[in-house]
Amino acid sequence: MRAQRGPVPWSAVVRGALTAGPLLLATVLAGHASAGVVAAVGAMLAGINDRPGSRRSSVKRIGVPALAGAGGLLVGTYAGQHLDAVTLTLVLTGLGCAAGGISAVGPVASASGTQVLVAAAVGAGMPLPEPGWQRSLLFLAGAGWLLALRLALPSPGSRAGSFRFDGERAAVAEVYDAVAALLDAVGGPDTTRRRAALTAALDQAQDALAGPRLRRYASSAAERRLRAQYAAALPLAEAATALAWAGEAVPARAGEGPRRLAAAVRGNTHTGPLPAPHRTAPGLRALDDALLHAAEAFDRGEGAALHSRGRTARELLPAVFGPGGREYGLRAGLCFGAGAAVAQALHHTPWSGHHQHWYWLPATAVFLVKPDLGPLVSRVLCRVAGTLLGALIFAGCAAVLPRPAGLIALVVVSGALIPVAARHFAAQTAVVTVLVLALVMAGGEPQASLSRIGETLLACAIVLVVGHLPVPGRRGAGVRDRLATAGGAAQAYLAHVLGGSGDRVTRWRLRREAYRALAEARGAIALASAELPALARHTEGADELAATLERLVDTTTACAVHLDDTGRLTPRHTRRLADLREEVEQRRERVGLRLPELPLAG
Repeated sequence: MRAQRGPVPWSAVVRGALTAGPLLLATVLAGHASAGVVAAVGAMLAGINDRPGSRRSSVKRIGVPALAGAGGLLVGTYAGQHLDAVTLTLVLTGLGCAAGGISAVGPVASASGTQVLVAAAVGAGMPLPEPGWQRSLLFLAGAGWLLALRLALPSPGSRAGSFRFDGERAAVAEVYDAVAALLDAVGGPDTTRRRAALTAALDQAQDALAGPRLRRYASSAAERRLRAQYAAALPLAEAATALAWAGEAVPARAGEGPRRLAAAVRGNTHTGPLPAPHRTAPGLRALDDALLHAAEAFDRGEGAALHSRGRTARELLPAVFGPGGREYGLRAGLCFGAGAAVAQALHHTPWSGHHQHWYWLPATAVFLVKPDLGPLVSRVLCRVAGTLLGALIFAGCAAVLPRPAGLIALVVVSGALIPVAARHFAAQTAVVTVLVLALVMAGGEPQASLSRIGETLLACAIVLVVGHLPVPGRRGAGVRDRLATAGGAAQAYLAHVLGGSGDRVTRWRLRREAYRALAEARGAIALASAELPALARHTEGADELAATLERLVDTTTACAVHLDDTGRLTPRHTRRLADLREEVEQRRERVGLRLPELPLAG
């Protein structure tokens, strides 16, 4: 229920103001308001996915869901035109199951699944004169216009080098700052939180640099330099983690080197002088070696590997068809289908009047059923509060503003507010409600604030009921799937380190995969634990298992650094690995999870 904090994303605010509103204005002036409504819907949904990050990563984060939404709009339009109510409901239910299963793959897949379903409902129910293929092209045009602005417009304050890489530069600098913060916290109570912050910074930098590209290798000197700077941060992060594991306070100047490197990344300058070595322990020796390696990499500026591995289609299938994907898909399909069925019943019932906006009910259910937007009950409460506020604001504005100029102004303001409102689900719902109601009225339909409130309440009731219904299989499958992935990644990393391989590139890649999988598991566990007791009890013990796996990966990192320095493990390392191996086994049994066998330290 708490709002996220952070600076105002002024770049996204400007882009939001320049997308849906101007598109609607241009089409209204041209006499094709309905075409502008479809393009504005595409821009609105793209704006919801316009999050901070690099330009390259935004192509995937905005473009892939937009393509999925265009496909959903095409399917929904022709299904709504040629199928009866019962068949249409069955088709939408099946589409919901498929999109829900795909959403379990990751954030981009989840956004794509959402846009498929929302666009399918809009295509099936919104009365528009354009044929299906034209609607899809208009939808893509709206999303594409926002993406073009994201790629072309510079960010405020981007003066260091080419503004095309301002997101990548900021992300890499955050990694060095996170390393420094972890070194400052070594031996104190804040160590675990700082290590988690370092993992998050590495994940963000890796995603920022690993977006879609036309060429296999970095195509500019600036990009190659950034990739080299990111790669140079990995041994620093490894050494800092090993020092944190040892728990002995390090000299205060240890964090000065990473901070100077962070400043060099932000300013696109050379590193300058670094602190003198303090080589009294394996972790400090590794830190000094990593600093020297980083300084050399900064000066040389040659491209380096990102130490990431893309997942193949065969590796993604278990996420879609496994227990987690099946559970999510079934609930999404039932909520979407039930929303469509109730809306169709109201639409075709004579005594309830002609229900023009029936597509809003299933579309609202889609946003409510998504587990990555927060716990179920808080999602429902925020949705109701946001819809009430947005409908009241729009009703007041519609009563006094001229048409269509006032409606276009509302679309412009709402589009600009979406990036700021994304910090809280209720605020985002209120802004989107105003924007959608303005688009509907601009398209020639009557004022619909009251019906919007009623449909939201119906959707909330449907999602609350379906969200707590028993389903085939064991509840909490999504959390267990992510824990199983994290356990497998930890096992692979530990086996590589204990195997004595000198391949550090592979070691860093395995370490990154282990920490990323654990971070994803932690996020899923945090959401599940905030549900009502009827749902939260199905994932009891998962948080303790994730914490144990994190300690195992930290210990493995400390072992790797010590093996590099001395070639053998101390009794403390082997004893700690044995204890953690036993603890993982005990906690695994409590959660009811199968994990791969962990290797023994020799």
